[in-house]
Amino acid sequence: MQIAIVVPCYNEEPVLFATNEVLLSVCEKLKTEQAVDARILYVDDGSSDSTWNLIEAYSQKNGCVGGLKLAHNVGHQRALWAGLDWATHHADAAISIDADLQDDVEAIHEMVRRFLEGKDIVYGVRRARKTDTWFKRTTAQTFYKLMRGLGGDVLYNHADFRLLSRRALEALSEYSERNLFLRGMVRTLGFQTAVVLYDRKERQAGESKYPLGKMISFAVDGITSFSVRPLRYITYLGLIFMFISLAAIIYAIVVYAEGRTIQGWTSLLVSLWFIGGAILVALGVIGEYVGKIYSEVKRRPRYIVEKTI
Repeated sequence: MQIAIVVPCYNEEPVLFATNEVLLSVCEKLKTEQAVDARILYVDDGSSDSTWNLIEAYSQKNGCVGGLKLAHNVGHQRALWAGLDWATHHADAAISIDADLQDDVEAIHEMVRRFLEGKDIVYGVRRARKTDTWFKRTTAQTFYKLMRGLGGDVLYNHADFRLLSRRALEALSEYSERNLFLRGMVRTLGFQTAVVLYDRKERQAGESKYPLGKMISFAVDGITSFSVRPLRYITYLGLIFMFISLAAIIYAIVVYAEGRTIQGWTSLLVSLWFIGGAILVALGVIGEYVGKIYSEVKRRPRYIVEKTI
């Protein structure tokens, strides 16, 4: 039984030594306690620091460590996809985890146990968000609620810490889209699933790779990849404006018939700004979907591997 632990890396030089030591101990424990051979696969997502040099050094010291060096930075989701793609052909299952190891590695043993019991997908789910700031906790909860409200099937407090069997990996490889949102894609696979709860730790070193801008972009990708409700809401908004305008027309006719002077410049100005803003928002939402269509039809490769060890 071969398990691949897939670790996307982008400028992770400050944490990689500790990460490698911890994951090697996990591999050793899996072998002695559960008779499972585990291999660590680091995916260097075009790092500008010494991340790849460290991966090469760790690989030379220990045969359990391997790596993929991508030719260009393609983003976390595509780098993770590259690692899962490799695992599809070289392992019986893959476990994805971030390099900062804020996800509890001890949960890996429970994931493997559930896999050996016959589960194809095992989700790592946080018990709480005590280590997050108020802002990050609030925005994350808003994102999950918004996704569900718009029809997206996402698991609350689950990120990209999960186990996928080879059967699940092969099914996932059938998805051809370039705009990747793995949290939603994996949920559509079906198969037998399980959940492992864990407590998330604080980041020990380095910086978060998801600042506010990337978090917003990721949320937009998730919503537009799995829901067309925003487009439907634009239609509803248009109908509402039609009724408002109809009421305004009736009011104007009545006032004119009564011979009263219409001042109205304030209400007209406010209406123009409001409707104009609504139109621009609607165009922006439509533009997001058109942009996704544009990137999909080009069919460019998700990633290009420069080196493999």
